[in-house]
Amino acid sequence: MKFTIEKSVILEGLSNVTRAISTKNVIPVLNGIKFELTNNGLYLTASDSELTIKVLIEAKDIKQISSLGGIIIQSKYILDIVRKMPSDLINFEVIDGLKIKIYTENNQYNLNCLDINDYPDVKLEENKDPIIINGEVFKTIINQTVFAISNQELRPILTGVNFKFIKDVLETVATDSYRLAKKNIKLQTPVEKDVEIVIPGKNIMELERIITDDSDIEMHIFNNKVLFKYKNINFQTNLLSGNYPNTSNLIPSEFAYIVKVNKKDFNDAIDRAALLTQGKDKNIVKMTLDNTKMIINSYASEIGKVEEQLMVETNNKDHLEISFSSKYMLEAIKTLQEEEILLLLNSDVKPIIIKALTDESLIQLILPIKTY
Repeated sequence: MKFTIEKSVILEGLSNVTRAISTKNVIPVLNGIKFELTNNGLYLTASDSELTIKVLIEAKDIKQISSLGGIIIQSKYILDIVRKMPSDLINFEVIDGLKIKIYTENNQYNLNCLDINDYPDVKLEENKDPIIINGEVFKTIINQTVFAISNQELRPILTGVNFKFIKDVLETVATDSYRLAKKNIKLQTPVEKDVEIVIPGKNIMELERIITDDSDIEMHIFNNKVLFKYKNINFQTNLLSGNYPNTSNLIPSEFAYIVKVNKKDFNDAIDRAALLTQGKDKNIVKMTLDNTKMIINSYASEIGKVEEQLMVETNNKDHLEISFSSKYMLEAIKTLQEEEILLLLNSDVKPIIIKALTDESLIQLILPIKTY
């Protein structure tokens, strides 16, 4: 295998595939990236058994191909080597079967490699009728939900994002049992058969970082895995097994308090009030509603207290005090894209619903925290 390629082209490909490399790999060969040069171009593959990413750099994007072939290059150094190369054109040449020379006019690296035949055979299968989703829409779905997944392995199913396809609607839910994020979108084409899957949150976050524009994404769903095809990238992840909890009954349909507030003012008030709660477990702040006045305050016995006051619009003049995690609230507010938002409440022990004034597709839910 011998070829010459532009630094920016190979760097982009390597940056994408290395997202599948895990520090916990127990199979040594999976610490490497498979380089496979064919008449179609250069295939780069990386995997940790649960996540596989394969990128094709087409032959037309390679400056010169002298000979075909393949090899496995250790991932630990290759990205930094390419990134720090002094020239815009880089040469790759396999020497003696198990070594690679990476060089420019004025410098060269010689690395020990592994045999390409030792790499596991990872099948990237496709269906006849993939689900098509716009890239920017998909990126938004992930950004508005994935933050709410659980980081605890006690309930593995909650470390994933639930995707439910029903006719022409995709319902996406993430929850850690203390908060919930739910996003609905209309599909370009209805699915023939309803399907529900749970994708590991850490893997879907890597996919979000790869998506850079509105190019369509194909979803090929199987019993235990899903393949995403995006431009020249194949991204395949295992699915989480088990039944995702039914969250549809968690969101109330009626509310005693409907509060309209400016998103930036509300966000900034909580952010300032949370300063005194830093370092504490739940970053608790208290919100008091009294007619059109909202007071946000926090108290730390060893530091002091802070109080913020806002004017709001509300349908209920009754007094209400409710406490919640400032961290959870700030993360929920961040996902909303309108200037005015709604807080929907019933009592100090019932869930807080946060949504945009006109966008019905996104709902954020936070459970209040009892402070006595």
